[in-house]
Amino acid sequence: MKNPLPKTCPAACTLDLSLQFTAFPDRSLHRAALPRAMVKRWIGHALARDAELTVRIVGEDEGRALNRDYRQKDDATNVLTFDYTQAPVVAADLVLCAPVVAREAAEQGKTLQAHYAHLLVHATLHAQGYEHETNERDALEMETLEILLLLSLGFTNPY
Repeated sequence: MKNPLPKTCPAACTLDLSLQFTAFPDRSLHRAALPRAMVKRWIGHALARDAELTVRIVGEDEGRALNRDYRQKDDATNVLTFDYTQAPVVAADLVLCAPVVAREAAEQGKTLQAHYAHLLVHATLHAQGYEHETNERDALEMETLEILLLLSLGFTNPY
């Protein structure tokens, strides 16, 4: 079990961020909800060490193919985290499926931006080793941390 509150990344901490948008319907809407500076702020807030991350916003076909190929689930999911290293630098790809994120935001009565912020914080925690699928205690720890981080970023409880 991780410490429930990761140490805040010091001012010297760096985030090398690549933000990518593939071609999909309503791409401009998603691009507008994800200004690079905000994405960097949300992710940076959840980091405890230097990181090299790629955030890729994809359409339904690519989201489904990745979920099928890597998790053996034949549907598009909201976010996938491909973590490569956790120390000394966090290295990961965070893949978000835009149509799924938009549907979930509408179903949950959230803004698109608030839902993206939640999923990016969630995926960033995964990239650092946090887990919620193995046991209830880890799930509670990760969920609590997400709530605290999002509240400190000015968002409401995502759950």
